[in-house]
Amino acid sequence: MNRVYNFSAGPSMLPEAVLRRAAGEMLDYQGSGQSVMEMSHRSKVYEGIINSAESLLREVMNIPDNYKVLFLQGGASSQFAMVPMNLMTKNNKADFVITGQWATKAYKEAARYGAANVVASSKDKTFSYIPELDPAAFDKEADYFHICMNNTIYGTKFHTLPDTGSVPLVADISSCILSEPIDVSKFGLLYAGAQKNMAPAGLTVVIIREDLIGHAMDITPTMFDYQIHADNGSMYNTPPCYTIYMAMLVLDWLKNTIGGLDEMKKINEKKAGMLYGFLDASKLFRGTVEPQDRSLMNVPFVTGDEELDKKFVKAAEAEGFVNLKGHRSVGGMRASIYNAMPTEGVEKLVAFMEKFEKENA
Repeated sequence: MNRVYNFSAGPSMLPEAVLRRAAGEMLDYQGSGQSVMEMSHRSKVYEGIINSAESLLREVMNIPDNYKVLFLQGGASSQFAMVPMNLMTKNNKADFVITGQWATKAYKEAARYGAANVVASSKDKTFSYIPELDPAAFDKEADYFHICMNNTIYGTKFHTLPDTGSVPLVADISSCILSEPIDVSKFGLLYAGAQKNMAPAGLTVVIIREDLIGHAMDITPTMFDYQIHADNGSMYNTPPCYTIYMAMLVLDWLKNTIGGLDEMKKINEKKAGMLYGFLDASKLFRGTVEPQDRSLMNVPFVTGDEELDKKFVKAAEAEGFVNLKGHRSVGGMRASIYNAMPTEGVEKLVAFMEKFEKENA
């Protein structure tokens, strides 16, 4: 077996120790005589799995008791509709910061249900920075204020959260969840697709303050009502059972192997520092994001020559560095260095980039 270094933005690589544990439990989960893939979600055995996954998530993220954890489906994209249907119900207004494709989609979807106000945007420079926010532009009567905390495609991140006062702050944290500590109490609602840092694709996690539950619009489909899922312990219908099990294993790895999110952040800062350090010194490659707004998770870069970019991606793949091609809307390259990417992978990528630069300068 020859495993590659997978720099995909998602679905992304998973910790090897987690994959090996899952493989060992594939046919017989802890003496149950069955795989998690085939057991009933109503069984006592699976009840233990989903409860353990929630308990670990609460512990690792230090989630306050007055927040519900929901294990849902539909990807983060489903939340673009679920959030306004459940929260935009008092004054039918919400504020948005447009920092990329996913923030734009969240804004456009919300605009179908109420007044969506764009507070600021970085579209003018291809979303290569986080715009400065003027609190005077915030609507104090907004039902919520939405940001995409880490922008997967463009490689930017909010390092300072907007002060929204009494207006609940809502954040898409799909590509930065579990990468570093986050103060959950500063948010009304957090949501994330699991396929970046948490589990395989198929699970969407919602962390929502209890007072924001129970106010859904009359038109809200039953499956889009947070109250329904909260009341039924995320099992109103069959949940994404195996993906929740995998999330449990990842969370156990984070807690007991890595040592928690403070330690995970140190590792991620080291990896990102190596790659950004090389890009800043390189005469061939350059990063595309304003330094103060760089993401720890997603690092886009270019050579400035499309043909040379293609040559690099092809040569990198031949050496076992896969999925480095940038998003189709941006071009160039992008290295997603999520939690499961070992430091060794970034070290070897940088060494390959140094070699490529010498050969193509």
